[in-house]
Amino acid sequence: MTLRLRFWGTRGSIPSPGPTTVRYGGNTPCVEVRTETGWLVILDAGTGIRELGRSLVASSNGDGIAADIFLTHAHWDHIQGLPFFAPIFQPGNHFKIWGSKIFGTSIDRVIRDQMLPVVFPVTFEQLDATIDFGEIDGRHLGNGYEVTAFAVQHPGGALGYRFSSRSENGRKTGNSLVYISDNELNPAATYPARTKDWNERLVEFVRGAKVLVHDATYTQDEYERHRGWGHSTYQDAVTLALDAGVEQLILFHHRPERTDDEVDRCVAAARALVAERGGRLDVTAAAEGMTVSV
Repeated sequence: MTLRLRFWGTRGSIPSPGPTTVRYGGNTPCVEVRTETGWLVILDAGTGIRELGRSLVASSNGDGIAADIFLTHAHWDHIQGLPFFAPIFQPGNHFKIWGSKIFGTSIDRVIRDQMLPVVFPVTFEQLDATIDFGEIDGRHLGNGYEVTAFAVQHPGGALGYRFSSRSENGRKTGNSLVYISDNELNPAATYPARTKDWNERLVEFVRGAKVLVHDATYTQDEYERHRGWGHSTYQDAVTLALDAGVEQLILFHHRPERTDDEVDRCVAAARALVAERGGRLDVTAAAEGMTVSV
């Protein structure tokens, strides 16, 4: 049993198109996950979801499109693509959008408000697809998958997700994917989610995953100027992956100003750090169009 990933948006904070971001992409977070059953799971709804939607419509042959959409949190860069997701304008399609109480408000309120006439020309009530909302609290069993959620450290609250394939009898099978898009790992950061054992519990949450997709927005020098902004360095992400015995680390949520060549240098430095620590970890950076099997 496997999960198959495709990255549609890898950039953090704000879309950053242009000649210096072509290889890794300029769209904000969106990851397509397919289960062994073929069920579609979408992680975050940044601007990358627009191209995913176009692809889904083109390959649907007129059949209905259905998916679960899991939002890590409700900041702009993680929801701003949803009003441009073509399948939500088509009757017969069905989506369930998952959020959490830790967001501070209901996820349906956030989605509806971003389509109020004062900020968007089409209201939520005008959408033709069926859209339901769900609140994940710990664990959820879906179509061919199991997902558990973990509260991470980000202003306003955010979730990390761990996905595993699930057989028809409900048992977990195969490897696991952990997706943590926005998270400040530095131990000096103070958040409501941080308890004395938070780091230990996070390591256990990630433990043994085949693939960890994790926030690596900053270098160490950059982080010193952005403490409390809710993001990690690639060095922090490497440490977490090594501590948790992860097989592959995918650096994610690239800083808007980060050029492709600079991302290359971050990957090289992260790999050097792994070698320096004597670890066994495959490190790469998320790029639009990149596919991964878990």
